[in-house]
Amino acid sequence: MDVVETLIEDARWADTGLTALAERGARATLADLGLGVAGFQIGVLGCNDARIAILNAEFRGKPQPTNVLSWPSQERAAEFVGESPQQPQPGTEDAPESLGDIAIAWETCAREAEAEKKPFADHVTHLIVHGVLHLLGYDHVEAEDADLMEGLEVRILATLGVSDPY
Repeated sequence: MDVVETLIEDARWADTGLTALAERGARATLADLGLGVAGFQIGVLGCNDARIAILNAEFRGKPQPTNVLSWPSQERAAEFVGESPQQPQPGTEDAPESLGDIAIAWETCAREAEAEKKPFADHVTHLIVHGVLHLLGYDHVEAEDADLMEGLEVRILATLGVSDPY
């Protein structure tokens, strides 16, 4: 059973294999944290800069495009700065636990990958892993939390053959 349910609003995502990249990144993230994949579900929206700018304005008060946004299904943040959040319990195959939703913007991702001279698929994979970690309660506002989250991203991406994005 797939962990990720993908909705593609911008056709350019279909040609990049977003569904497979998202599934791969989500599975690797869950596996790395010892959660497995059974009993979890994540929604991923492949959109463009115009759509993500609207979402960013609506939900974060920032009316500009961004690369990725995440909406956890519930608050999972750690109690103390620098600590890992409490992990969710899986649902069942018939009723999986929704971890939340992620939106990813085509133009911003393409622009960043080109500017950083990274393969597009690697950059998208990184952003999916980043988004899934947000769904699981990780954050990067405080330096200690950023160190924890970035360390996890580097470790997870290494298992997928993706170079350290930092």
